Parts: sequence; C-alpha cells; structure tokens
Amino acid sequence: MDERKKILQKVHRVVIKIGSTILTKGESGLNTTRIVELVDEVVSILEERRIEIAIVSSGAVAAGMGRLGLKTRPREIPVKQAAAAVGQGRLIWCYKEAFLGHKRKVAQILLTADDLKHRRRFLNARNAMETLFHYQVVPIINENDTVVVEEMKFGDNDYLSALVTNLIGADLLLILSDIEGLYTEDPHLHGDAELIPLVPKVTEKILRMAGKSYHDAGSGGMHSKVRTAKTAAAFGTPTLVVNGHRRGAIRAALSGEKIGTLFLADQDRLTSRKHWIAYTLSPKGRLTLDAGAVKALLQKGRSLLPSGITEADGRFEVGDPVSCLDPAGREVARGLVNYHAREIKKILGRKTQEIEKILGYKYYDEVIHRNDLVIL
Repeated sequence: MDERKKILQKVHRVVIKIGSTILTKGESGLNTTRIVELVDEVVSILEERRIEIAIVSSGAVAAGMGRLGLKTRPREIPVKQAAAAVGQGRLIWCYKEAFLGHKRKVAQILLTADDLKHRRRFLNARNAMETLFHYQVVPIINENDTVVVEEMKFGDNDYLSALVTNLIGADLLLILSDIEGLYTEDPHLHGDAELIPLVPKVTEKILRMAGKSYHDAGSGGMHSKVRTAKTAAAFGTPTLVVNGHRRGAIRAALSGEKIGTLFLADQDRLTSRKHWIAYTLSPKGRLTLDAGAVKALLQKGRSLLPSGITEADGRFEVGDPVSCLDPAGREVARGLVNYHAREIKKILGRKTQEIEKILGYKYYDEVIHRNDLVIL
C-alpha cells in the first residue's frame, strides 16, 4: 500500500477548506448548485466512513459583493466588513439548506485571529467544537470579516484552516483550490509545468515554486496554501490540495486517488501548545542572540538565559511572544518571555546569578523556558 492510502485510511477527523473561487460564479454571487454538490459528497462520506468533518468556508465577502454591486473584491476594511455582513447570512443559509436535505445540522462559527491568540478563548473554542462533533453537527467556520481589523486578520482562510486543524486535532487538512495542486511552475503561464504529487517537506525551494493568486474572488494563492501546509505539518497534520472544481474531488481525495498534491506532516510533531506559540501568536518583540545561545537552543535543547542575549527590541510584557534571532538577523525560535522588555534590557548579557542584584528581584533564571520555546 502506498503512503497516500496509508495516511488517508487512518483519517478520523478532517478539515475541508473551500475557497471563494469554488463557491462563487463571478459577480453573480454564490454558486448554490456547487454548494449542494459539495454537501452531497460530504454527507455521503460522513455516512460511509463515520469520520468527523469541519468545513472552513470562504465566500461571505464574495456573496455580499453581488448584492452591494461591487465588481472587484474590496480591499478597504470597512467595505469588506459590509460585504461580509451582507454575504455571511446568505452563505450559511445555503449550507443549512443543503445539509437539511440530508437531515443534518450545521453550526456557524466565526473566528478572528484574536480569538485563538488568547489561550482561554482557544480552549473554549475547542470545547465548543468537540461538543458539536458529539452531537454530529457539522461546523461551518469562517473568519469574522464583519468585525475584523487589519491587525487581527488571519490574512486568508487558508491560514485559518491550518489553525483549525490544530484547534480540533484533525488528521488531515483538505484544501479545495482552483487548480490541481502544486506545479513546478505556474501552469497558467507555462504549458509544460508538471504537477508535484508528493511534497515530503516544505522547503524554501518549494515555497518559490508557488505563485500568487490567479483569481480576484479569493485572497489566497498557491503560495498561501503551501505556507498553510507547512503550518499544519508542524502540528503533525498532512495537507492535500486538490482541484475543487472537479466533480467528486472530496470523495476521490479521501479514498486515496492520486490527485492533487499531498504535503506530508513533520515527524517531529509539535504539541498543541507549542504550535499555538509558533503559528497563532504574533511576536511583540525581538531578542537577538549570540552564537553560543543559538547553538544551545538549536543543538542542545536548552532554555534561553540572559547571558546569551545581545539586544532586545519591542514593547512586550511578561508572557508575551517574541522572536529569537541569530547574529545575522534570522529568526530561529519563538517563545513566551518571563520578563518585561525593560527588564531584559537591564539583564541581557549577564549571568543568572546577577539578575536579582540588578533588578532587585528575580522571577526565573530563564528569560524563556524551554517549555515555552519553539525552534523554527
């Protein structure tokens, strides 16, 4: 049995991300016929394999564009919010009606990046999702574009779908895209581009192969999907990108047919908490480390001590996430600090036994404990 079928046979919980280009028909709004077809596939799989499925669905802004008379996707946040407010109700209604035809219930879940950056709210969202699965309700998840502001944006629903795999502990992320998968070159520009069926690990070379968004209806492109696969892989979840315009794509993908591009999961799987630190939180500052500290973190699995820090930038407090940079300015790790920025500036380069003498008190020997540190 090949590796793809081995992975897909063990799947018990799946996140299916459906992009705007799959759900819409140009400027005329949602393609309700396609939504019904996709739901038919999902329900048949639910009944045959008894797996759990969460759907991350774009389409709210695109659905609202037609009703507001917009011909191109809005870039201004207030216009995007208005389009989402008009379109989200229409989007969830279409899903509700399609699932109701199979006597299945759905739940609408709207998230912002801020919801998942707070650990308590992250856990609350996880508990709610687990309860929905218990009652055999299909979660329909979208970014809450109506209230989102620029600094709170996920950026696109590709990244949101990766965070949801972490949130619910999914075994697979299935992305329905507008092309077959990752190609050696942009297939819209190069007729001889070849589909890459398997990516063992997302490297810089793989990221360079991915281009920008081809359609205006959505906000993500193949580059976004590859970065999403990299994020999901860190949590131990493989990602499969397939052409969502193809009839039967979900069934074909989950049955192990060789379609699309499968991105394998990392063998060194992060815990849920460390994945949250590395990929959900946004760093609020930077610590530059000397070569010895970098070696201690990367090769010896040590905590970060003040003696290894040469510079501290940013305005952060105790418990905030920061980036750890090597002497060349490359990010090598992220972690949660035990000291305020102004305190670190006083103790950087000093030994741990000097902390109390310098500050007049000491919380911990470590600026970042190993348990709160993620190597990137």
